[in-house]
Amino acid sequence: MNFLPGLVTCLLACGQGPADRPNILFIMTDDHAAHAISAYGGKINRTPHLDQLAKEGVRLDRCFVTNSICTPSRAAILTGKYSHKNGVPVFNRFDGGQQTVAKLLQAAGYHTGMYGKWHLGSDPTGFDQWKILPGQGLYHDPVFYTATERKKEPGYCTDLITDFSIDFLDKRPKDKPFFLMCHHKAPHRNWQPRADKKAKWANIEVPLPETFDDVYTGKSDASREATMRVADHLTPNDLKEQPPEGLTGRDLKIWKYQRYMRDYLACVESVDDNIGRLLDHLDRQGLRDNTLVTYTSDQGFFLGDHGWYDKRFMYEESLKMPFLARWPGKIKPGTTSGDMVLNVDFAPTFLAAAGLPVPGDMQGQNALGVLAGNSPKGWRTDMYYRYYHYPADHRVQPHIGVRTLTHKLIHFNKIDQWELYDLTTDPREMRNLIHEPEQQAKAKELKERMLALKKELGDSDQFADQQPPSGVDGQPRNRK
Repeated sequence: MNFLPGLVTCLLACGQGPADRPNILFIMTDDHAAHAISAYGGKINRTPHLDQLAKEGVRLDRCFVTNSICTPSRAAILTGKYSHKNGVPVFNRFDGGQQTVAKLLQAAGYHTGMYGKWHLGSDPTGFDQWKILPGQGLYHDPVFYTATERKKEPGYCTDLITDFSIDFLDKRPKDKPFFLMCHHKAPHRNWQPRADKKAKWANIEVPLPETFDDVYTGKSDASREATMRVADHLTPNDLKEQPPEGLTGRDLKIWKYQRYMRDYLACVESVDDNIGRLLDHLDRQGLRDNTLVTYTSDQGFFLGDHGWYDKRFMYEESLKMPFLARWPGKIKPGTTSGDMVLNVDFAPTFLAAAGLPVPGDMQGQNALGVLAGNSPKGWRTDMYYRYYHYPADHRVQPHIGVRTLTHKLIHFNKIDQWELYDLTTDPREMRNLIHEPEQQAKAKELKERMLALKKELGDSDQFADQQPPSGVDGQPRNRK
């Protein structure tokens, strides 16, 4: 559906001009778990600038990804649609010809910019200016490319992306509101900190997570098959040094965890510093009051939880996205929300903030009421999840699931095994209840709800058995 014609006419009819519409700054990191943000109660690090953003706005405690892997999440955020509708279930090429939030805002008079990690295989569309990393990009002296040039930029990637975003703010046309997507590479694998941060974290002992020694008792075979265990699957490229001679067993596992987490958290610290830089610049430019600022990550991440790194599974650490938002006068400072918001909701929410209609084919919902502390009547109390990517890269079995406010049901569909968790009594998801007789009524209820959501969302198993190797439009998988 082409929704672009008539947007400007609609704005004029509604009496909205540039001064009435907020600027929108969307900051996203890659693989930043909510429990590595101190505003979320994380005990392993401090994130003062993100904490300040939470203090000045709202923290969402139930923000979830609909397919926990980088490229699909980015496509869902841009389109407001689930993977089976936007054509990006795995790492295939994003069809830039389809409708996106950037295109809709641009057509309505927003000056649009995209800087940093794109990771969608095709060039950005709907942006007046963009400068992105090819593929994953590098942490140190990375190459960036635009529509006209490809250039190595000296410096640290997180600092550079912030520099480019600040430059966009300085040079933007002042008679238009802006929509800026600032996408950091960090803290994506293989976690290469800036030298000063690496030195700072070199000898810090990071606490072990409660589920570090999970042996997956009672769970499906999917947990045992997954090749993302800290003990066994971190590579020399991840660890960057050899373990001490003679270290074995759990001691070696803990050593690997410390190496992993020190680098990961050092990368997070640079992100936090640069968010402070960007927010300070908004203040200096007088942009604070009329700018909706949001912070998120493309999904969650396992930080030794269940003995893992990476994401993909529907378990909480992977499913949960951090989401912080500030909009003076619209969002009450220091608030939290337990309402369920999904990554497909971001696009409709930004359109609504701009005073624009939300296209009928967007599957997400406008979450402005949630951000403002006014839960919309009939707001969702459950969500649908689907993961496709198998066997690469970590042999995480494909699965479908439903999460309610209190329970979670997961079906590993290719091996036909189920898991059921009561999140009120077992928030760490250590006890699979699927075979317990007293839980069969709840399991039946959730199975029926999962299938109902699957049908409502139009998921007819388009990509269940044959994932597109290069993209729905047949173009190359990744731009090199």
